[in-house]
Amino acid sequence: MNNFTFKNVTDIRFGENRLDTELAGVVAPFGKKVLLAYGGGSIKKNGLYDRVKRALKDYEIFELSGIAPNPKIDSVREGQQLVQENDIDVIIAVGGGSVIDAAKVISIAKSYDGDAWDLVLDSKKATAQMPIIDILTLSATGTEMNKNAVISNPETKQKLGTRTLRQPDVSFLDPSLTFSVSKWQTAAGAIDIFSHLSEQYFDQSEDSDISRGMIEGIYRAVIKWAPVALTEPENYEARANLMWASTMALNGTVGLGNVNGWTVHPIEHELSAYYDITHGVGLGILTPRWMKKALSAQTLPRFAAFGRHVWGLSGDDESVAGEAIQATFDWIKSLEVPTTLPGVGITDTTNFKAMADSAVAVGNLTTNGYVSLNSEDVVALFEASMNNDGF
Repeated sequence: MNNFTFKNVTDIRFGENRLDTELAGVVAPFGKKVLLAYGGGSIKKNGLYDRVKRALKDYEIFELSGIAPNPKIDSVREGQQLVQENDIDVIIAVGGGSVIDAAKVISIAKSYDGDAWDLVLDSKKATAQMPIIDILTLSATGTEMNKNAVISNPETKQKLGTRTLRQPDVSFLDPSLTFSVSKWQTAAGAIDIFSHLSEQYFDQSEDSDISRGMIEGIYRAVIKWAPVALTEPENYEARANLMWASTMALNGTVGLGNVNGWTVHPIEHELSAYYDITHGVGLGILTPRWMKKALSAQTLPRFAAFGRHVWGLSGDDESVAGEAIQATFDWIKSLEVPTTLPGVGITDTTNFKAMADSAVAVGNLTTNGYVSLNSEDVVALFEASMNNDGF
């Protein structure tokens, strides 16, 4: 295991019916002016908006609505203007990863005089951060307990990750708030969690038994409960396990001591930047193809462990590794999402080279990944994703 330093100070409020009685008290230490950030109209349809407004009846509320999936820099710029002009004290982000990610960048943009996109390009320009409270409505990104944010700029065809100065101060994790999440978003969120785990499990660090064992347990929970959530959307245990899996997969714990950077995420970010597809679905298309590319004599032991400890397979290493990759594909397909790029409307291959070049540069994929990938390798992954040949 490598050396590491770890500190996570997010106050997690997990469980049902805590929001109405606890939100006002949680906000109080931060001030009286609140920016309420949210996405479309779902929180108004399901009553969550009214619950938040009632809880904050003694606060001055400013609103930023319409934050889209794959959050766009224009929403961040609008939020930056609101918090600066009104000297807002605290941001409450109600939604999934897109809303919370946008809120994070807004929180560091209040004290920045330039364009908020600068902070995405170079997180070192951030000097201060507003308090953030989030109310999670989608189990997927893990942003509720980490410093990460991913923002899209349609003008430049970029979707980039950045890091803020700290995690959200308080996160309300009520699984019942995800009962109304669609099948599509439930499946995409589960695949996103699975991918977060994979990016950290397939790593060249040695003897990280604690972290790797934790990942295997979270993998198994996601594999078990995602199909249940699809067929029984109000199954509390399914939603609770997926929500905590989302948080634990990316709050920093299971990647401690790791060596390598991430691979599939920077590649998928190119798909989202160019075509604005659902992130988790894009990851589901790419992940089994990347696994096939990554499997070699050197990586065989890790894939065999993946097959045995996650999928419960038995046999020799080669057969178990191959069957594990197939099981991954089959599970993704069982969640009723597309498993090819044409399935999400991508039929034009002319952008593949530019996308591959960008992914390799942004992700340092030739030197930083679990296995080295160059631009030609990434183009081959895109091309392999045009059909289900081999699966």
